[in-house]
Amino acid sequence: MIRIGLVGLGVIGAFYRAAITARPDLCLAAVCDLRPELIEGDESARYTDHGRMLAEAGLDAVVVTVPNDAHAAVCRDALAAGVAVCVEKPLATSLSDAVALDRLARAAGRPLFTAFHRRYNDNLRALRSTVEYPIRDVTVRYLERIEDHVGVDAWYLDPVRCGGGCVADNGPNAFDLVRSFLGDVAVTGVEIARTGGVDRQAVVALRASGGATARVELDWSFPGEVKDVRIESADGTVRYADLLAGHPGFKQSLDHEYRGVVAEFADLVRTGGSAPGDGVAALELVESCYREESRVTRA
Repeated sequence: MIRIGLVGLGVIGAFYRAAITARPDLCLAAVCDLRPELIEGDESARYTDHGRMLAEAGLDAVVVTVPNDAHAAVCRDALAAGVAVCVEKPLATSLSDAVALDRLARAAGRPLFTAFHRRYNDNLRALRSTVEYPIRDVTVRYLERIEDHVGVDAWYLDPVRCGGGCVADNGPNAFDLVRSFLGDVAVTGVEIARTGGVDRQAVVALRASGGATARVELDWSFPGEVKDVRIESADGTVRYADLLAGHPGFKQSLDHEYRGVVAEFADLVRTGGSAPGDGVAALELVESCYREESRVTRA
């Protein structure tokens, strides 16, 4: 039985709780949140301080779903305590913190697993099984009205706590989807629109070393929700996946996606394997976007 602690009981924490408690090989041994009202009545051990939880709860692993600006500190403490970590994207709000965490995890011999939940989407997996390689172009759209999705987690709209806006928070999921088809890519162009200092729309152009291109469209002001992937192969074949198809309820697709996240993380904890550095790679692309925006603005 793997004993897991859940740090952060906001919107996404509920999906982890459901995925963990559904598995007989996992035990949600402890929960932690700074807001006491969110942990009242919980059957797991309850904490408002993650340091105490790490010291007292006898955990094998933790899942970190706190605000983005707290990811680095909580992950660092968990790794120092010898506990495996699954953290929501982005791994951190700065590339330097992400690199430091990755090094710490490898030195400690503990998994540091960044959760890119869209990898486990059933429609994406069906798309992957039909794609003709080599690929010429990938387009990922991640469009939503962010206010509809944050719930009690208003920190998403604070660029300091979030690490930015749509590029910092939705960008990692979209970039990870591109990388899952093309491997490493580099930013070749970016257009960002801001409202009140927050990037709410962005179009990012990317290129793989082999010449394949990609386009990522991000929008935090879209009236509705679109999450999809379009793949054009070198032979002209076009394949498409609507990540929300078959999941009509609000956020309903996240149920099976987070079951996939938890399953892969549990395997890593059980085998003691190291996690790939995908969290760092996604942040490299986020920082590249903001640097390119700054360069274009100065010019």
